[in-house]
Amino acid sequence: MAQLWGSRFTGELSDLAKKFTYSTHYDSKLALYDCIGSIAHARMLGKRGIIPRKDAAAIVKGLEKIMARIEKGQYACDPSSEDIHTDIQDKLKKMIGKPADRLHTARSRNDQVVTDVRLYCLNHLNTIQALVDGLQIELVKFADKNQDVIIPAYTHLQSAQVVLLAHQALSYVEMLERDKGRFEDAARRTSLNTLGACALSGTTLPTDRASVTEELGLAATAMNSMDAVSDRDFILEILAAISIAGTHLSRIAEDLIIWCSSEFAFVSIDDAFCTGSSIMPHKKNPDVLELVRGTSAKFPAAFVQLSMLMKGLPHTYNRDMQLDKPALFACVEAVEDMLAIMAQVFGGVTLNRDFLKARVNAEYFFSVDVLDYLVKKGATYREAHDAVGVMVKECLDKGVSLKSLSAKELKEFSPLLGEDVKKLLNAEASVRGKRSLGSTNPTLVKAEIGKWKKRLK
Repeated sequence: MAQLWGSRFTGELSDLAKKFTYSTHYDSKLALYDCIGSIAHARMLGKRGIIPRKDAAAIVKGLEKIMARIEKGQYACDPSSEDIHTDIQDKLKKMIGKPADRLHTARSRNDQVVTDVRLYCLNHLNTIQALVDGLQIELVKFADKNQDVIIPAYTHLQSAQVVLLAHQALSYVEMLERDKGRFEDAARRTSLNTLGACALSGTTLPTDRASVTEELGLAATAMNSMDAVSDRDFILEILAAISIAGTHLSRIAEDLIIWCSSEFAFVSIDDAFCTGSSIMPHKKNPDVLELVRGTSAKFPAAFVQLSMLMKGLPHTYNRDMQLDKPALFACVEAVEDMLAIMAQVFGGVTLNRDFLKARVNAEYFFSVDVLDYLVKKGATYREAHDAVGVMVKECLDKGVSLKSLSAKELKEFSPLLGEDVKKLLNAEASVRGKRSLGSTNPTLVKAEIGKWKKRLK
């Protein structure tokens, strides 16, 4: 059986049409989920007396054998089959005979396929959320282990202020937590039973869709048969969530790429995630991180691709929808790999502590601390900003440090400046001085690490 249809036709598809339309080379990923959905459907058909109970039992037994082969990696798809659904039906027929012909009762490939895709997505969404947890755990470990390390922070890729390295690591954890929330939201709307909607209008047969929903462990039953077979919002939502997560992973990778460059030299990446040059023997390139950054580009492209595919389609099912799967599968599997590898990368990052300690002593990092000092002394924000700006410029022009200024010289910039301001001109004082909720203050950061440890335990 090469296809589930054909009795109305006298001729066959051309070889080129088969090559263009057949999909087993990618939808074979749905084999396990097709069996799961079909088993639930067959049991319902038997219980409702729509097909003989003994035929339903034979179908279930046969599908369970096929599932076992799939799970052991022993399932071979016939390349002459139109799709994986046809291939499983064909193998079931060869295994149990005529009862297999009853399996497609009260369903269409329209509702069958979207059910399989939903089950695939739910399984992988669980995996993705677990992998996000795993990366967050590694980041919290990284933060905990390096609580005492202070690094330069940047805006516009220009040196700005100093922060705890742990504070930046926890910023990544926050980003990933939002990603996890989006995946959780997508899972709620994906957990919908569309089986039993048939081609688009339902069936005259006395089916029990609620029992199928329960057996499949889905949250709800689709209540409009037309929407059930034509909805691909859940895939768009998943691709959107993956796109945002990919953006976050790309930005984290970019930070590490910059940090491990010879110009920055903040960190070293484990050799397991780097490659060399074919011509320059001294090179150690963070290729894995670069590929994380590069791979993330295909996620929004896939989202746009599916958006464009869906936007012009009339109700209800159209064959265009077959093309939702390659983009979905590629993005789901890629983001899983990226999350896993980034967790491993952070497990092997080595800090150049001595260099970092020297790097954060540049006095311009503390200009805002001096500004806040003046505000606390009674200056307006504008007065303080102008005074500190003039003082920094003059020191840079003359090649002198703020610490070298005498009490008299300090007063020339602002009568509110005293020599006690010099106590602020170091990295430790700068991070300790922060008091606002969510800041880089060591006590607050330590508390955040504790909170995340409990949450991710």
